Formats: sequence, C-alpha cells, structure tokens
Amino acid sequence: MKRLLVAALSVLSTAAIADDSLVSRGDYLVNTVMACGNCHTPMGPNGPVMDKALGGGLRFDTPFFDVTAANITQDEKTGIGTWSDEDIKNALIKGVRPNGIKLAPIMPTAFYQVLSERDLDAVVAYLRTVPAVENEVPTPFYKVAIEAHPIPGAEAPIPEEARAGDPVKEGFYLATIAHCMECHTGWVDGHPDPVNALGKGGMEFPGPWGVSVAANITPHPEKGIGAWSDAEIATAITTGVRPDGRHLFPPMGFPFYANMKPEDVAAIVAWLRTIPPVE
Repeated sequence: MKRLLVAALSVLSTAAIADDSLVSRGDYLVNTVMACGNCHTPMGPNGPVMDKALGGGLRFDTPFFDVTAANITQDEKTGIGTWSDEDIKNALIKGVRPNGIKLAPIMPTAFYQVLSERDLDAVVAYLRTVPAVENEVPTPFYKVAIEAHPIPGAEAPIPEEARAGDPVKEGFYLATIAHCMECHTGWVDGHPDPVNALGKGGMEFPGPWGVSVAANITPHPEKGIGAWSDAEIATAITTGVRPDGRHLFPPMGFPFYANMKPEDVAAIVAWLRTIPPVE
C-alpha cells in the first residue's frame, strides 16, 4: 500500500511539473515572442497599463474594419473566461470566435497556424492563469468581407523535432509566431504580398509619436539591413535602437522582445539573413 501511495504521489508530482512547464512556456511565448500585450493591453499616457494586462487594448480603425483588441483575460463577462480550450485555439489559428464571428486580420491568425501542438497548448495553459479584468471592448465593425491571406511556409504546424538543431528553421518559426512580417511586408492591391514584398516594409502607423513606418528588414545592403551586423540587428530587435542611434517607434514590440532568449534572437537574425533582398 505504501509503495502504491508513493507511486501515485510521484505521478501527481510529474504531472504538476509538466503543467508548470507548459504554463512557463506559454508565459514566455505570450509575453515575449508573440508580444500579445502589444495590442491586447490597454495603453495609458505613460505606456501599457499593466494592472489591466491583456484586458483589451488598441483600436484599429482602417478602411477595412474598425476593431479593438479583445479582452483575453479570464473575466467571464467581458473576457474569455467561459471559452473552452478548443474555443481559444480556434480563435488563435482559425480566426473565429465561439459565436462564429471572424476576427479581423489584424489578429495574426495566418501566422499562428504554424504553432506547434505543444506551443498552442502552452499559450492556452498560460492564458488560463491570467487574472480576470472586467473591461468591455466595442463590438467589431467590418466594412468589407474578411479575407484570409495565407503565409507561405506557415500553413501548418511546425513541430519541435522539425526545427531542432537548425537555427534558420527555428528563426522562421519564431519570427512567424512573432508575426514580424505582419507589419514589415509590403502591400500590393490592398493586401500584403509575402511572395514579392516579404520584409519590404512601408506600412504606416499613426500615433502619439507621429507616424512610424515599418522598416525594410530584408538583407538589401542600402534599403534594408544587409549592412548591419548580427549584433546590430539583435540590438534593434531587443532595445529598439538602430546602429545610427535612432530609436524605433511603436508598434515595434522591442519592450517585449527585450526578454527573449539570446539564442532565439540569434535564430531570428539567422533567418532574416536568408530572405531575398528587396529594394
């Protein structure tokens, strides 16, 4: 009987460690690589309002839609506290709410389709731990039909074993779930063109800082970052400071990327070196 009790406790302890590991991974993804708070946390005059983290944030009023980043805390009335795990996953990788309403494409669903099964589970596990914040955001308003634009190479999950030992593959995975190219891809005929303008930049973001423009982050030696060293690219990602000393403006998520593991930043840099230079 004593042996059975010890064995049972051992199983429970292992399960708890596994759960903690999953939550820890989800915390890392949500609060660094994926920078979810960059949109979903309310902004005050002095920056993000962290006591309301992930409680609903930025408004995006575009020619295509007028939406506000949702409350993704565990509040049952205004957040996702009543959603099932499957509901959360469907919102992340399919862009559909439990009520069937599609999410605006400012939500990087097309990029999240690459999430491995474990990382998807980790994000859900972490979101379950986020304290409830009661904050009702406006109902989304769509001015045109919502269209999905797939990301080449990101149409399906990429498991850990497919990336192991390959910094470029890992860099592609991380840059994709960080949805870097959501802002840094050039647009053609009213939609992003990841085939011919990947990394070209040019998207404009008005805000209290004026108007920031997404940079060309291809290896082009003059228009892009081809002349930058690996360390200079890593510094720009994690501190928001260019080699010439100029500071990058929001919505570049360097306050989140600042806590990325150095090996993950290095992998992203390795992948950026491989994309075609675009002028």
